[in-house]
Amino acid sequence: MSPMYRAANHDFFERWSPEMAYVLGYFAADGSMIKNKRGAHFIEFCSTDRCLIDSVRRTLSSEHKISIRYRKPPERNVYRLQLGSKKMFQDLIALGYIQNKSKKLRFLNIPRPFVADFVRGYFDGDGNIYFRKHWAKDRGRMKWSFSSQFTSGSKECLEDLHAILLSHGVQKGVVRSKHRNRGYNLVLSHHDSLALYHFIYDTTSAASLHLPRKYSLFSKAIRTLYPNAAVAQFGSSTRL
Repeated sequence: MSPMYRAANHDFFERWSPEMAYVLGYFAADGSMIKNKRGAHFIEFCSTDRCLIDSVRRTLSSEHKISIRYRKPPERNVYRLQLGSKKMFQDLIALGYIQNKSKKLRFLNIPRPFVADFVRGYFDGDGNIYFRKHWAKDRGRMKWSFSSQFTSGSKECLEDLHAILLSHGVQKGVVRSKHRNRGYNLVLSHHDSLALYHFIYDTTSAASLHLPRKYSLFSKAIRTLYPNAAVAQFGSSTRL
C-alpha cells in the first residue's frame, strides 16, 4: 500500500523570500532530514511551542498532521510536523543542509535582504532571553540582569552566526562550551541583546512569522529598562 498523499508546497525552498528564510532558520535549529530504509525522504520540525509548528505548517501550505509526544509536568509536550517530500529534501541539500547536522551545521550563504528573517527563525528555535532581577552584592540592591544566547551542537555554526551579527550592530559576544561539553552557546550581553532585538524585529518583512512568547519577553525587557522608549514594531525602523 502506498503512503497517503498530503498536500504541501513542495517547491517552497526553491526561491528566497522572508518566509523561506525564517523557516530555514528555524529548521537549522529544530529541523531534521530523514531517509528511511525504503528510500523515502522526509523533513521534520519539532518544538515544545505548538504555535510555532502551526505557523510553519501554514507557511508550507501543508495538510500533514501534527503529532504530539506527551510529557509529564513540569516538562512540556513536544509537537512534530513531518512531511514526506523528496523535492524539499533535495532542495535543502542544495542549500547546504545535511542529515545528522547537529554537530556539523554551518550557516548558509543567505542573501542579505533575508538575513534578519533567518536569524529570527534560528533564535525562535535555539535562542533564549534571560531577564530577571538578582542581588548585586557590590551595590547592595536588586539589579536587572538582561542577556540573550543561541545554542548549537556546532561551534562553527555559532562562530558563523557571530560573524553575521557583528556586521549587523552587535559589538562583542562570545562562543562558549556548555557544561560537560554538551554543545555551545553564543552569549550576548545587555547592549548586544538590544542590538539583536532591533536586528531581528525592526528589519523584518515577514511580520507574521515569529514566536510571540520570545518577542513578548524581549519587548518586556526593553520596556522595563527603557520606559520612555517605544518597543520595536515589525517592519519599523524604530531605535532606542
